[in-house]
Amino acid sequence: MSVHDLRKEIDRIDEQILELLSRRAEIAQEIGKHKARSKSHYFTPEREHTVLERILRKNPGPLDSAAVRAIYREIISASRALEKPLSVAFLGPTGTFSHQACISRFGSSSRFVPVDSIPEVFAQVERGLSDYGVVPVENSLAGVIPETLDTFTTSNLRVVSEVFVPIAHNLATHCRTLEDVKRIYSHPQPVAQCKQWLRAHVPGIEIMEVSSTSRAAEMAANDAESAALCPALAAELHNLPILVEHTEDNPSNRTRFLVLGYNEPEPTGADKTSLMFSVHHKSGALFRAMAAFEKYDVNMTMIESRPARVAAWEYVFFVDVQGHIRDANVTKAVQQLKEHALFVTVLGSYPSA
Repeated sequence: MSVHDLRKEIDRIDEQILELLSRRAEIAQEIGKHKARSKSHYFTPEREHTVLERILRKNPGPLDSAAVRAIYREIISASRALEKPLSVAFLGPTGTFSHQACISRFGSSSRFVPVDSIPEVFAQVERGLSDYGVVPVENSLAGVIPETLDTFTTSNLRVVSEVFVPIAHNLATHCRTLEDVKRIYSHPQPVAQCKQWLRAHVPGIEIMEVSSTSRAAEMAANDAESAALCPALAAELHNLPILVEHTEDNPSNRTRFLVLGYNEPEPTGADKTSLMFSVHHKSGALFRAMAAFEKYDVNMTMIESRPARVAAWEYVFFVDVQGHIRDANVTKAVQQLKEHALFVTVLGSYPSA
């Protein structure tokens, strides 16, 4: 077949795809009406997890799994918006990795609301000003985000989903070459995470610290002799070309984000449960409490302690375990944990990212 014939075939397929997408959207609208009548949640991460897993299993290629996942993320996002447009609060400003986490989880057909602090993300959802919130909870290099864990102690929100975002920094600039760059704008954290690259490729260059990577991109976009160390999203939002991709020193760096809401996702068979608890201030109390997980073969993926703030030298423990709270072994482990704890709060069970 000639290129002309092949393109005509693509046009025909595009028309078929559009027709099927329209039919899918009509069905989504009908589902939205049912949800409105039953007052159900419009964002159902367990259903989306099942849809994606089924599609990926049936993927014949040549598109790889990442491409198929990205395509269906936007299809699901657009369909969900027909049911009800969702608003999602996140730690601003726009163009940051928190913003990227929102897009990665909810797709582009949602309204994203940047706020000034992690507690304000919680408050936005608690007040009903946003449907969901997205907050960072731990970084693979720097560890947990204390402010997120601390805010759970005064909130009734649940964890309904999680998403991992690779921390990839880029040098974005209007300059044609590195030699043309006279200064670099960025937040102190990316500068620290790109220290080796900076030393090797632009030694001695002036580093201008700013409040965020998004602000760095904005300033570099208006300064012809400068560059910004920033995420690709920040560069895109400020129409700033990327000169060098992946300037980060550690390519395995990533941040885990939690989605906050009031859902209680159904089990999928590949879930995670987040717990918060405290124990008596006695010798061996924590050991006896944690023994419940070993007894019922429940694997922990994270444990962290934070000051309880109600008395000196008392702590609240945060634990993530594999499995859903409705799984028999997780249920039994939590029941035994309660026997040795002052309190146990299930922060949520949700599909594991």
